[in-house]
Amino acid sequence: MGLEDEGYAVVEAATGESAVASMSAAPADFMLVDVMLGGMNGLTCIRAVRELSDIPIVVISARTDTDDVIAGLEAGADDYVTKPFMVREVVARLRALRRRLDRRPGAAPAATAPPLVLIDPVDGLVLSPEEGVLRRGDLRVHLTTTEFRLLCELAEAGGRVVSRQELLERVWDHGFYGDERLVDVHVRRLRLKIEPEPATPRYVVTERGLGYRLAPP
Repeated sequence: MGLEDEGYAVVEAATGESAVASMSAAPADFMLVDVMLGGMNGLTCIRAVRELSDIPIVVISARTDTDDVIAGLEAGADDYVTKPFMVREVVARLRALRRRLDRRPGAAPAATAPPLVLIDPVDGLVLSPEEGVLRRGDLRVHLTTTEFRLLCELAEAGGRVVSRQELLERVWDHGFYGDERLVDVHVRRLRLKIEPEPATPRYVVTERGLGYRLAPP
């Protein structure tokens, strides 16, 4: 009701199975997923939807422990909201996601973004912000919108360390609502897709206590 009052058209699904079926038939712009669903649980539902779509997903959960939050993000969610919450907080998150979608792959790049970023000449890993793609040789590396934006922000920094808070403001556009765990989990997901050895990253490097940087080729 609160979202409809804000002008959103809302489609409800009582189970994870029906949510996946609904997404298959008519993809939505956003998805809010309660972890404690009937039938298929929320985390399994998120993983199933991720096989179908890069739609922004927000987890809603009464669980506030770090492990529970990280589990939702690692399942493929872009953000999370813990209960109890105010409707205006959810609306603010969706507005931030909409602004980020307006900067999605294929949209106009930032003025400072180079047309191509050579991440690894040996591996042939090349980022093209203008096209909205990351390639390894002739093959396209599949990234979610959040992962792609994260990589672009690190590339635009030109090797400079970017703090977690900076990444939150630029990628998630949260401001006050930001949680730095979002950044850490998405960096791990990004490394799994692009690093030869994710446990010992060569490209997306951690500077302890400071943030992350993209190592020069």
